[in-house]
Amino acid sequence: MVEVLLIAMVLLGLTVLGSNRVAGSIRLVAVQGAVLAVLLFVSRISDVTLNLIVLVVLTIALKGWAIPWLLFRSIRAARVKREIDPFLGQTFSLVLGTAAIGLAFALSGALPLPHEAGSALIVPVSLATLFTGFLLLVTRKQAVTQVLGYLVMENGILAFSLALGNELPTLVEMGILLDIFVAVFVMGITIYQISREFDNIDANNLRELNDMTGDQRRWVRRLKNGVTVKEIRGGM
Repeated sequence: MVEVLLIAMVLLGLTVLGSNRVAGSIRLVAVQGAVLAVLLFVSRISDVTLNLIVLVVLTIALKGWAIPWLLFRSIRAARVKREIDPFLGQTFSLVLGTAAIGLAFALSGALPLPHEAGSALIVPVSLATLFTGFLLLVTRKQAVTQVLGYLVMENGILAFSLALGNELPTLVEMGILLDIFVAVFVMGITIYQISREFDNIDANNLRELNDMTGDQRRWVRRLKNGVTVKEIRGGM
């Protein structure tokens, strides 16, 4: 059962990497988060504690519902449907993702662990998921997709905690989940601000947005609302 869930995590990550539909990618990452929650429970089913139950419920609530809901609100406000003109195309991204999986399996045998992991796939799958999220983060331009890369990376970190057993306390794991929720919440606000100032949510616009003066930002807003340059100058 554990191996099936681990393989599902890798396949979901690769599917996100090869997709250009933003809404579909959000759903896939939400499913991956739910799979991770089930994995956390199944791998420790012999030692079920209240902390473990809270962690599993919190993982499903945040990764399976709350964070996807925030991201769906962001893409609806910004009217985003597809990842347009990424730094790397979907095909090449899949090739790199496949290579990252091979690298993860090569590196997993060299990592020293405090004790033997419950499954031989835990370490390579967690590293592969971490690499997949990093590729999403650096090869995509849309801010929402970069947030998804951050989430996939965090899924890999939590999966790696299974190899550490009790070395990573449950409270630390819950702290990681809360940190990621706050980060996505702040990113949602940033995405909304970008969509107000520009016609898209390309993360490269963050630099432009930071460099703009207050007057320039007001001009952009008024132009987007249909006010002409002549009318703006007439009101000055």
